[in-house]
Amino acid sequence: MTTSAQTVLAPARAKTAADSATVRRRQGFQHGGWFVAPFLVLFALFVIWPLLRGLYLSFTDANISGDSANFVGLDNYREALQDPLMWDTLGHSAYFTLLVVPCITVLAFLLAMLAHHIERAKWLWRLCFFAPFLLPSTVAGNLWQWLFNPGTGMINHVFGIETPWLTDKSYALLAIVIATLWWTVGFSFLLYLAALQSIPDHLYEAAKLDGANAWHRMTHITLPMLRNITGLVIALQILASLQVFDQAVVMMDFTPGPEGATRTFVQYTLEEGFTSYRVGYASAISIIFFVIIAAVALARMWLLRNREEGAVR
Repeated sequence: MTTSAQTVLAPARAKTAADSATVRRRQGFQHGGWFVAPFLVLFALFVIWPLLRGLYLSFTDANISGDSANFVGLDNYREALQDPLMWDTLGHSAYFTLLVVPCITVLAFLLAMLAHHIERAKWLWRLCFFAPFLLPSTVAGNLWQWLFNPGTGMINHVFGIETPWLTDKSYALLAIVIATLWWTVGFSFLLYLAALQSIPDHLYEAAKLDGANAWHRMTHITLPMLRNITGLVIALQILASLQVFDQAVVMMDFTPGPEGATRTFVQYTLEEGFTSYRVGYASAISIIFFVIIAAVALARMWLLRNREEGAVR
């Protein structure tokens, strides 16, 4: 009899528990929704709406004067795909990215290793490596513009060279790369440092007992444990480097550099919109740039998912 009663009551209890869980989830969503609502409103106002507005303008011949815009269909996109200057600026941004991402990844890792293993004045080393990242882009750009100045800058005087960093197209983009490495490496350094501190010490102790030297410990413990953070650093740096603008414009005094060598894609978009007053065309090339960045982000997510699935198998 007892068994029969339990058999009858079990489904009822399970249903009651499920209903209670559903009610709790709904209540949690209702309460949490109020906390998320301000962000959602701002996100819709400053991200979603500008994106939709830009998408609409890309199909028109809108200009900055505010005159009525005429619908031109895909004309702006056709012109953009045939615009050699757009492809040149995209090439500048891509070349800048290819130079910055590997260098900043390796440099951030080495600085993190140094700050993690050094014994004296750890806080000072960490502050020195991270502090430049706190500077505004205008301050960092003006500082390196002075350092690279052929007449008064320190770079040429310290190394005894006479390189026209900011006036020669062969060196101008390299100068921006060097300034960017110094200015932004602190962020990736901080990510690596936090990841290094999360690696359990007993792994290194066990490796030492097995006779592993420092190189083996780094290649078989440190680097594999930092694989995910390395992927994150690379992804963030690719997205940030493709959108390079501030330091390039400031160091070149708001010009495209010698023979346009430092004109980036973002700078070209702003020139078309606010100098040539072609808002519709500028919107079209900005949408193209958005698609490129979205493709890079999706490719990164796809690679990460495939790698995780391979690791599980």
